[in-house]
Amino acid sequence: MNAETENEVVRRWRQGASQRRIARELKISRDSVQRILGRHECQRDAGGWEPSPSCTLRGSILDAYVARIEAMVARWPQITAVRIYEELCKEGYGGGYSLVRDRLRALRPAGSREPVVRFETGPGVQAQMDYAVYELDFTTEGQRRVNLFSYILGYSRRQYLRFVERQDFETTLREHVRAFTHLGGVAATCLYDNMKVVVARHEGDEPIYNTRFLAFATHYGFRPWACRRRRPRTKGKVERPFQFVEGNFLNGRSFSTLDHLNECLSQWLAETADVRVHRQTQRRPVDLHAEELAYLIPLPAQPYDTAEVVYRTVNAEGLVVYRQNSYSVPWRYIGELLAVRITEADLVIYGPDLTEIARHELMPRTTSGARSEQTEHRPREDQQQREARLRDCFAELGSPAVRFLEGLLTAHRHGKDQAQRVLVLLETYRRQDLQAALERASRFGAFSLRAVERILAAQAQPKTPLESFSSQQQQRVRELLDDQPIPPRPTADYQQLYPPEPVRDEAIEEFTGQGGSSSDSCS
Repeated sequence: MNAETENEVVRRWRQGASQRRIARELKISRDSVQRILGRHECQRDAGGWEPSPSCTLRGSILDAYVARIEAMVARWPQITAVRIYEELCKEGYGGGYSLVRDRLRALRPAGSREPVVRFETGPGVQAQMDYAVYELDFTTEGQRRVNLFSYILGYSRRQYLRFVERQDFETTLREHVRAFTHLGGVAATCLYDNMKVVVARHEGDEPIYNTRFLAFATHYGFRPWACRRRRPRTKGKVERPFQFVEGNFLNGRSFSTLDHLNECLSQWLAETADVRVHRQTQRRPVDLHAEELAYLIPLPAQPYDTAEVVYRTVNAEGLVVYRQNSYSVPWRYIGELLAVRITEADLVIYGPDLTEIARHELMPRTTSGARSEQTEHRPREDQQQREARLRDCFAELGSPAVRFLEGLLTAHRHGKDQAQRVLVLLETYRRQDLQAALERASRFGAFSLRAVERILAAQAQPKTPLESFSSQQQQRVRELLDDQPIPPRPTADYQQLYPPEPVRDEAIEEFTGQGGSSSDSCS
C-alpha cells in the first residue's frame, strides 16, 4: 500500500464516503481501509501523520530513462509524450506509455493560460459580427446545415441573431441591414474575422478589404475592422454568446423548418436574451441599449440594395437558369443576354432596355431542376403566328437566311424548333458570322442546326464579353472603362525630379584630353 493510496482513503472518508464504497472504488479490501483509518486516528491523536513503515516506494522501469527524458525536454521544450515514448522504445524501454506521459507532466507542468481581459467600449463605439455553423435535425426538412448570423453591440450587449442558409456576400449584407434596423442604428466600428466577404486578401499582416463591402460600410457610415488572424478571443463579445444560444435556445427544442427556427429565435431574443441580467455588465441588454441608442449612427433614408445581379442568356425554350432552376421569359427574348436581379424572395428579369419583363418567386436552394413558368410567357398555339415571327427574324438576317429557313422548314418536321435554336446562336457569334454560315449552308443544301454549328465552329470566333452586351449596355460599360485611357507619361517628365549629379573637373579633363595627367598617361 503506497502513500498516495493511504491519502486517498483518508480523504474520501473525511468527505463522508463509507468504508465499503472506498474499498470498492479503490479496488482494495475493506480490512485495508479499516486498518488505514484506524492508524490514521491513532497517529492524529499522537500529534502527527507518518506513512506506514511497510509502505516502501517501488522502483519504476522508467527510472533508468529519466535522464534521457530530461535531455529531450531541454532540447525540445514542446516535445510530446508520444514522441518521447517512441524514442525510448528504440532505446530498449519496455514499459507503458502512461508512465512516460505522467513523468513528462511532472517534469513539465502545464502552464496556466493567460487571463483574458475584457476590453470595454463606450456606447455606440463598437459592434462585433460573426457566424456559427450548426447541423440541425428539422422535423419537416430533415437534417441540414444552417449558419447563425450574429451582430452584437459592444456596450449594451444587445444583439441580432438569425439563421441563414449561406454565408455569401448578399446574405451577409442583407442580415447587416436587418441588424441595423432591429437595433435602431449602427455602431461606429464593427469587428470581423478574416471572412472573404470583408477581407479580400492580406499583404503581410495588413488586411486588404473587399471594395464592395467598403461601399456598403460607407453607405451606413461605419468602419470595418478585421481582427488579427488566429486570435478569436479578440471578438469574445460575439463568440461567447454562441454558447448561450446553444445551451439556452437550441437545447430542449425542436423545429420543423428554417422559418420556424427563426420565429422561435426572434421570440427567444425578445423574451430571454434581451431581458436577462448580463453576467459582465450586471444590467439587462435592453436597458443598456436604451442608453446607447442616442450614440448610434442614424440609419440612411434608403437602405442599401443588397440584391445580387447576374446576366443570363435566354435559351431556346425561353428560360433563364439560376442555381440549376429555370425561370420563364417572354419567348420573343430567346437568345438575348438579360439582367437578372435576385432578392431574398424574388427573381426579377429585365429586358435590354432595363425594364422589368418577368418576376418569379425564388426557389429554395434545396430545390434543383425545377421550372417556374408563366402562361403569358409561352408562345401561342397558333403555329402560323409563330412561323410569321420566325420569318421576320430571319428576314432581318438577309436573303440567304430566308432561303435557309425555307429549306429548314421543308426538310425537317420540327424545323421551327431548330430555327429558334439557330437564332440563339446570335448570342454566341457575331451577326455577320451567322449570316455567312447560313449562306454557306444554303449553298450546299445543309439545312440543319448541326450544319450551321459546324460551320461556325470551323470559320468563326465567339464574341468577346463586351460584344455580348446590348448596345445600351456596351455604352455604359465603355463610359465606365473610358474609351481613351490616359497614356503613360514619357520618362523625360520624371527627370526634373532628380537633380543633376556634379561632375568632377578631373573627369572632364580626362574625357576631353586637356589635362596634363591624361596626356602623360596616354604617352
